[in-house]
Formats: sequence, C-alpha cells, structure tokens
Amino acid sequence: MGVLNLVEKVRQQAFEQPEKTAYYFMGKGTSYGELEQSVARFAAALEDLGVQKGDHVAFLLGNTPHFIISLYASMRIGAVAIPINPIYTADEISYIIKNGDVKVVIALDLLLPLVEAGVHGLPQVEQYIICETTPEIGEKYAALSDAAKEKTKLFSQVLATTARTTDPVDLAPDDTAIILYTSGTTGHPKGAMLTHNNLFSNARDIGDYLQMTTDDRVIATLPVFHVFALTVVVNSPLTRGATILLAPRFSPGEIFQLASTYKATVFAGVPTMFNFLYQYDQGDISAFSSVRLTISGGASLPVSLLHNFEQKFNVRISEGYGLSEASPVTCFNPIDRERKPGSIGQSIVNVENKIVDENGDEVGVGEVGELIVRGPNVMKGYYKMPEETAVAIRDGWLYTGDLARRDEEDYFYIVDRKKDLIIVGGYNVYPREVEEVLFSHEGIVEAAVVGFPDRDFGEAVHAYVVLKDPSLTIEDIRAYCAKHIVKYKVPSVIEILDELPKNTTGKILRRSLKEIAKA
Repeated sequence: MGVLNLVEKVRQQAFEQPEKTAYYFMGKGTSYGELEQSVARFAAALEDLGVQKGDHVAFLLGNTPHFIISLYASMRIGAVAIPINPIYTADEISYIIKNGDVKVVIALDLLLPLVEAGVHGLPQVEQYIICETTPEIGEKYAALSDAAKEKTKLFSQVLATTARTTDPVDLAPDDTAIILYTSGTTGHPKGAMLTHNNLFSNARDIGDYLQMTTDDRVIATLPVFHVFALTVVVNSPLTRGATILLAPRFSPGEIFQLASTYKATVFAGVPTMFNFLYQYDQGDISAFSSVRLTISGGASLPVSLLHNFEQKFNVRISEGYGLSEASPVTCFNPIDRERKPGSIGQSIVNVENKIVDENGDEVGVGEVGELIVRGPNVMKGYYKMPEETAVAIRDGWLYTGDLARRDEEDYFYIVDRKKDLIIVGGYNVYPREVEEVLFSHEGIVEAAVVGFPDRDFGEAVHAYVVLKDPSLTIEDIRAYCAKHIVKYKVPSVIEILDELPKNTTGKILRRSLKEIAKA
C-alpha cells in the first residue's frame, strides 16, 4: 500500500465496516462493501476499454451513484477525472473535452444527443459510457447512428460484462487526480490540476475541522461536480465512514423529507439554498432537529439570513471559504468555539491564509488586501497554461483574486472579488456591503449589486432586487439604503426582477446582470 490517498482510505472503510451504508439514493442504501465492489469492477471495465494510468476521463454527471463509482474507479487506475457541469452548453462542453485531451466520456442518458454530435466533432474521444436514469434509454440508444453505437456503451452493460476486479495502482502524492475547469473572468475556462495529495489532505482536514464521524449522515444536494461539494459532502464523509444522502436536485420539500427520513446530521448548501429553505412555508422545522451543523460556502451568506435561519431551525451555520485551485477549502468557522457572522472563519489545519498589498507584503489587522493561500491543498497548476500558473502561484502562494481583511483574532472576512469592486468618484464600493443592507430589508428576498460605467463618476452602483412585498417601491428601497449607508454607496439605479440569474450551483451571475445593465 502506497501513500494514503482517497482511494486507499475509502477502501479501508470497506474492509473495516463493509455493512455500513455508504450512501442512500432514491430510497435505496448501498454499503461500503458494495461500493468497493462496484468501484473495483468498474475500474477493471475502464482498463478493458483501454483506459490507462494518466489518461483523461470526463464526467457529465449529476448527483447519482454513477458519479461516485466513476470517480473512485478512475482514481483507482490512476486515470485523471474531469467533472463537467452537465448543463453547460454544447460549445462549453466540447471546449473542455478538447482542451482536456479526454479519451473517455461518462455521461447521463439525457445527453445522448451530444454523443451523436460528439462522434463527429470530437474524434479524440474513443468511448462514451451512458448512465441510465430513464426507462426509455433502450429506444434512444437504438436510434443512434452506427458510428455512434460503435463508440457507445451503457453503464450497466459495462459493469455486467466485467467479472474481474482490479486493485488500486501505485500513486505518487503529486500525480494529478482531477482537473477542474473553473470559469475564468475572461475567455475560456482554465483546468486546475488537483493532485491525489491535494484532494486527500483537504478531505482529511475538513473532516477533522468539522468533527465528522461514522455516525454522520450528510445531505449531498450541492452539485457534486463542483469542488466544494466534492470535498465537503462526498470525499470527506467517505473517508470517515459516514453516510451520504444523495439528492439528485435541490428542492426545499425534498430536503425536508430527506432530513426527516434519514435523521440527517449535516447539511451543506450555498446561500440561495438557505434562503429557499428559510422561505419555504410548508417545511417542517422539526425535520432539522437531528442536524448538528449546516455549512455554507460558494458565496457570502448575508448576515441577516444567517441569523434568521439559525433562529428558525435552531441550528448553527458555519461559513467557510475556498476555491477550485485550493481543493477548495482554506478557511472555516470553528464549530467548537465562537463563530463570527459575516466571517469565513480561521485558517483550517495545515493551511495558511494571508492578506497582502500590490507588492505582496502582508497588510495590518483590519486593512483590505488580496487573500493568498499556501498549503498541501494548493493545485499543481493550470493544465497546459504555464503563464497563467505563474501568475496564480508565486513563491508557493496561491493568489485568490479575492479582497479580504482579518481581525485581531485571525478571523478572515471576504470583502469582495477584486474584479467586482465598484469605484465611484474615487471611492471604493464593495457590492457585498450594499447587498447586506438590501438583504436586511424584510420586503426583499434577493439582491445583487454590480457597477456600470458612469460619465460623471467613472462607475455607478446598480442594484437588482427580488421582492417579497410587491407593494415596495424603488423610492422606498432607495430611502432605506440612504438611512444605512453613505450617499456614494446608495444605488443610483434599482431594478426589480422576478428572479436573479444564477448558475447551476446557485451562485448569482453578476456578469449576466452587467449585460442587463449595458442593455
């Protein structure tokens, strides 16, 4: 047995407690012993299809067992997994497949039309494995062209045709395990190469920090192809022998149901999910009585929402922070001592965070600068992008592009994205600050703030809000803001929308709002 990594650690769980349920999906439980079997067989099947150590396998999968099996099978044979958001456009998917030199694609059956197109447009892909989730898959498969059929197999067939299993290959800590494509601010996404050591150290350190045990039952409704979910609700629970409650999609009603049925102990979500659960009137509050901890990440949680949620459900929210390039978590609010609302907490074990100015020198307490990170969780670089890697990682420190400050007790606070900063007449306005004020108004459900060009002041503040109280007027909102923040921060334009544009992980898309502002 080589160096400890995710594959070895989860395998160890299967040997120590084979009967223990690893995950529940659609009402059915799968034990650690069964998971180990499926992973070992699927790994052998991938080898039979010609996948070797170092080859790239892309996943176009949601929150189903297929994802967990595919991920651990790929890592077991030393292949590199590339999870892709299945609802990306065909152009975005094909860019990642081409750029990521993908040899095999494992996809949901809903994406069969893409396979047909891919056979012609992506000749370097040798095999497609289709995961069945709908009964009519047989017909759809039958309708494929001969060229597509030649390259396509069904997941269940692949598993059924392989009787043999395969043991894990020897892996070096620095071997790449996953390439995560992160949406760049400009142009094409960049592939962050995360090593086996990156992923394992972060899953282990998060497990320690959140005091995860074999008794935990963790709701996985965050999309598992996203790095925050991958570490916090998949890898970390599995290394602890906990049970994952896989939710194929987020719906408040289903989450209440899941929590109540399986006596969930941990829920992780993004702010929009917390907002939906809080606003959901049919939800039985007692469903959350077994929950010991809820975790928020992905974006800043408005402080008023944090308090309201905790009050209603009598549960603690711990906010953390991370980014794809750091596997992802670098900071978390402690669960056994004071947590500070609005803060991303303190550095987790083995990871250092520091705030620096333009010259890379550390700034004092309370001063705003760029957050930089160092630790075993920091990626080895961007795939085939040495220049971008050199900009992101300097002297072993990862530059996050986020503006932050720290207090005297070393709790960190994200002030805003560097690129989202709005400069009005020379004054810095952080969108988050204005959003916090808007969120604290009880007639507002959601809010987002962007900057747009202004002839007189360089930039102006533009706010988008979704109302809870339809009688609220723009004048009322502006007057409320003027009471709570200085004049130059008050939005000069306020628009009322039915909903805010979001990506699949629930993050508000500021870029789309900027487009609206321009229009």
